[in-house]
Parts: sequence; structure tokens; C-alpha cells
Amino acid sequence: MSKTILVVDDDPTQRRLIQAVLEREGFVAGVLPSGDALLERLDSGGACDLILLDLVMPGRSGLETLGDLRVRGHQHPVIVLTASGGIDTVVSAMQAGATDFFVKPASPERITISINNALSIGALKSEVAQLRKRAEGKTTFSDLVGDSPAMQIVRRMGERAARSSIPVLITGESGVGKEVIARAVHGSSDRAGRPFVAVNCGAIPGALVESLLFGHEKGSFTGATEKHAGKFQEANGGTLLLDEVGELPMDVQVKLLRVLQEGEIDPVGSRRSRKVDVRIISATNRDLSRAVAEGGFREDLFYRLNVFPIEAPPLRERREDIPALMESFIRRISLEEGRTVTGATPETLELLVRHDWPGNIRQLENAVYRAIVLSDGHQLRPYDFPAISGLSPPSEAHLASPPPPMAPGLVPAPAEDPDAETAAHPVRILDEDGHMRALEAIEGDLIRLALERYQGHMSEVARRLGIGRSTLYRKVRENGLGDLAGLDGG
Repeated sequence: MSKTILVVDDDPTQRRLIQAVLEREGFVAGVLPSGDALLERLDSGGACDLILLDLVMPGRSGLETLGDLRVRGHQHPVIVLTASGGIDTVVSAMQAGATDFFVKPASPERITISINNALSIGALKSEVAQLRKRAEGKTTFSDLVGDSPAMQIVRRMGERAARSSIPVLITGESGVGKEVIARAVHGSSDRAGRPFVAVNCGAIPGALVESLLFGHEKGSFTGATEKHAGKFQEANGGTLLLDEVGELPMDVQVKLLRVLQEGEIDPVGSRRSRKVDVRIISATNRDLSRAVAEGGFREDLFYRLNVFPIEAPPLRERREDIPALMESFIRRISLEEGRTVTGATPETLELLVRHDWPGNIRQLENAVYRAIVLSDGHQLRPYDFPAISGLSPPSEAHLASPPPPMAPGLVPAPAEDPDAETAAHPVRILDEDGHMRALEAIEGDLIRLALERYQGHMSEVARRLGIGRSTLYRKVRENGLGDLAGLDGG
């Protein structure tokens, strides 16, 4: 889930410095010594969200590498690094497709800001493209998020349905994304680019359903001061989605059956029928066959709608899609809210994948929305989802009353429980003779306290201590603290 940044520089010192900055900010850093190594990695399908590319390298230069990236179809955002800052070189790099540049050595803040800006621009372009496809009715099954076996079945069924104008019935629990599947069927058919109209049949007052769907003439009933075309005429030539179709009143079901059989609608108050060319896609979270048996839904209409059924799986049956859904929601919501959240920690993803999500994708989206609004970092952490993790943000522990006075030479550590008997375990600075303890010993105690304080969440510990995760893992093992960090072998 964390963004992967590739650092391409022939100077190993520069690579290590930038790698430390990236890991401290929660990114996954990959270091490469040359442009050839970068191209080889990308051509083989290696993970990459952004590239930090040195301009001056032996062999293939940064400019040559940048040009070859675009020729080979790699469109990752690229930030170029330069030691001289010559304006001509920088202009050439920007013309070749670079997103930004900075002069080495750069401050950690400058590097982080540049990366976050570049990732935000890339996310914005992606969201604009998705919104444009949605508005134009050209969403396809390639735009659906997730590659789980359950979603692969949905894709195969939907693509087959899209090849004809056969009525489709999409079933599934609330919040599973039935409308998204319907839009993909429309956008993959020969009606793509034509109107796609969605109607929630369960949200329309019973007295207005017929008028809203089939239209009405001026003066046909009290309050009909204008002629209204109706959703069927609005969708003429395209697709009409009848969401929650099981909620339609029985008298409207009769008229809907006529549309399916004759391709004609009868607007309220009109003396003649009107021909319409509309593909019907229905969706419901009800068991329509049971509704038919109980007399709540017309049997003949059920068979006309249920020609090509597609079942949308609940989120608990496609848990492997949760990381991809998270990435999509984080990208969109961060842009909407003007936040700089770029991903979620591995611990967070593991937590969310284990959750059952009774509200399905809609519940996951709302949970991510709340977490982003409340988060104070670039990575979502388990305590950003308190209803699921049961954890509170660490900052809340700092609201405790002042700790009791400590003995000389001790530094108090914050207690997890404000009412704890003591302020946790102190870090001793001086030994029993009043002399400074060795730095390694103090460091080990400090890491132990941090692991206890943040419940073994390695990403959070590394961020609070200001070191990279790989460095933290090494020091944990050196100090024999693997049990606190959940590492096998201590």
C-alpha cells in the first residue's frame, strides 16, 4: 500500500541519504545505481510509483534515461536531481517529461514536499480521467478495482452481457457496487457514450414513481405545471439502471413489463404511446424469487428482467481486493479534502483485510474518509480506525496529568494509561556512580520504551524516533527486543 519510490543515482552516499528520508516518511524506497538498472526493473514489471533520477551519471545519463522511459511507455512521474542547477539542463529535463527537480543536497522537507506534490498531480490526473469516462458513459470493466477470483467472474459475465442488449439483473448486498458494474456493462457495449440514467426505485414516493419513470403531460394531475419527459425518454438510445427494482409498486410493474415487451411507454395524461430504445439493467439486494412467491413481485416481470443475472460479491468474499480499494479511496479522498495522505501502513492493511465489512465497499469508503480527515500523517495507521482497531491516537495519552517528580538522571516516558502507578519505565541517563551511561545502552532502553509505547507498531516507532524502518529492525535485533516487535527469533 505504501508508495514505492525508486532512487536512481550513481553516488551511494546520496542514495543512502535519500533512502533514509523516504523510509522515515513511510515510503518504500528502492535504490538503483544507473539508468540501465532502472529501465531493466521497469521493463520486468517492478513496482514503482515515482522516480528520483540523477541527471549526471556515467554511461546512460539522466536525460537519456528519461527519454527512454517515455519511449518505452513508462509514464511514472519523475523528479530529476542535479548538483549544478543549470537552467538549460533543468529546462531540457522538464521538456522531456520531468515533473519537478531539486538541487543536491536537498533538505528532507524539500524532498518530501516535491514527492507529495508529484504524487498528488498524478493522482489528480487519474481522477480527472476517471470522472471524464464516467461523465461520457465510457466506464469499462478495466476500471473496476480488484483482481480477486470473484471479481474476475463478474468481469467475464459482464463483458459477455455487454455484447448484446439483453436485460441484466445485478444482485448483491447493499454497498457492493452494483451501479459501478452496471456502468461498466453500459460503457463496454455499443451504447457507450450515450445516456446512462440511474434511478433508485426505493427512494421515490409511490405517487411519483410512474411520472418520474414514464413522464407526464402538462395538467395531467395537480401540480403538473410543465411537461416532463421521464427517465425512459431521458435514457433513450442508452441504458436505464433500475436500482432496487424490487421496491416498484405493482401497478408500475405492469407498465414496465409493457416497455420490455413492446418498447413503448405511456406518459401520464398522454393519449398516445411513445417508442423508446432503452437497454434495461436492474439491480436489487432482495431475493426477487422469494418476493414472487410471496406475491410482492410479478412473476412475468421477474423472468423478463432476470435474463442475464450477475451476482456482485460481498467484500468479505474478496478480501484480497481491499488494498487496491484502499489505494483508490485514499487517492480520491485526499484530493477532495486537500490532505497529503499517500497510503496505509502494512499493519493497517492487515487490520482492514481481517475485518468482515458488513456494509461492504460503502462502509470501507466511509471508514477511509473518516480516517483521512482525522489523520495527522502521510500514512494511515490502525489508531486512525478506532471503531475497528479499538486503539486511540497516541496524542491522547499526552493529556494525562503531570507525572510525579523523577530521581536525578532519569527521563520520564509517557504512560499508556494516564492513571498508571508510575510514568511507565524511565530511561536512565546516569549510572549508579553518577556517570553518563553508554550511548548504546541508552538507545536500547529508548527503543524498548518506544516499542511498548506504540504497541510494537514498527512504522510508528520508526517515525517517532526519526530513523528508517530497516535501521529500526536492525537495532531491535541487536538489542534482543524481537519479542516486543513481534519478530520471530527475538
